[in-house]
Amino acid sequence: MASFAMNITLERIALFQFTPAHCAQARAMLGWRVEELSEESGVGVEAIQRFEAMQDIPDTARLSLAYRFESEGLVFFPGFAPGWGMNVKGSTPNPVGRTDYAMVE
Repeated sequence: MASFAMNITLERIALFQFTPAHCAQARAMLGWRVEELSEESGVGVEAIQRFEAMQDIPDTARLSLAYRFESEGLVFFPGFAPGWGMNVKGSTPNPVGRTDYAMVE
């Protein structure tokens, strides 16, 4: 039961932190068009456009968008532009060449 409650709490946090402005900014950071985000997230183009226009969309669609961006290494905090997380996907093109490679694995 605790894991269900934890999931609900995490979803509420994600919904609070991920704003329409974040969506547009994150798309720009990744160089994705609305159509690409739709394909990547499974959320319809019209829903993304409505969300970015600050209209309501289902919570499940918002979560899908937020989680898709988070899987690319982006993090979201209210009042701030999206940022890259500490463990950014693709931040080191060739990790084997790093001096601390043994610690990466």
